[in-house]
Amino acid sequence: MIIYPTNIVINCQLFFIFVPKNNKTLDTKVKLQVQGLTNSLRHSGAFALILSEEGPRRIPVIVGVSEAQSIAIALEELTPPRPLTHDLFVHFARTLHIRLQEVFIYKFDAGVFFSEMVFTDGNHEFRIDSRTSDAIAIALRMKCDIYTLESILQKCGVVVEDIESIESDETALMKTLSPEDIKDKETLKVWLSFLPDGEIDERMEKAIAEENYEYAKMYKEELLRREKEGDA
Repeated sequence: MIIYPTNIVINCQLFFIFVPKNNKTLDTKVKLQVQGLTNSLRHSGAFALILSEEGPRRIPVIVGVSEAQSIAIALEELTPPRPLTHDLFVHFARTLHIRLQEVFIYKFDAGVFFSEMVFTDGNHEFRIDSRTSDAIAIALRMKCDIYTLESILQKCGVVVEDIESIESDETALMKTLSPEDIKDKETLKVWLSFLPDGEIDERMEKAIAEENYEYAKMYKEELLRREKEGDA
């Protein structure tokens, strides 16, 4: 897994395109699994999402902080108190009885992966062009398969000799962040839940010493919440 933080606001434009069901590519499709997220030693302020085939090849996809947080929450199967943007999209699709069949990473150009989500309403198949990070965040929530092309794997795949050397614990993502990196209130609550009591105490004392009373109050409220849960 690879992780790169960055405070990028992603504007995802979606385009509905109806296509015939017998439309096939001449290149071989390869199924991918989401292996996880990891810190990047090369790109400051960003994360990398690691996709893997059944073999040793891995594809690192650079993603922003908010997308990485959403993917990590889906991988950990956490439920925020209020739905995130990707949760809202999933609820919308399910309410209209639209099923996500697959996510297809179909092109790599100038360092960017291009993806589309293949949907069906039971009568028509249609594709939505999407950023790869958004598509995968939604795919994890809708439990659908992810594919790419063999040619993309040959071009972008990285062979990993020791698979166990790649950290797969998504809690590492949350722990590397600071409150300043997180703009969403619900995600901030999730981030706090990953911190041990001792670290929250230290952060609270530091915030008080720096006269950052907003953060000090936040840490204090989290400790009180845990105390109440412990007494329940």
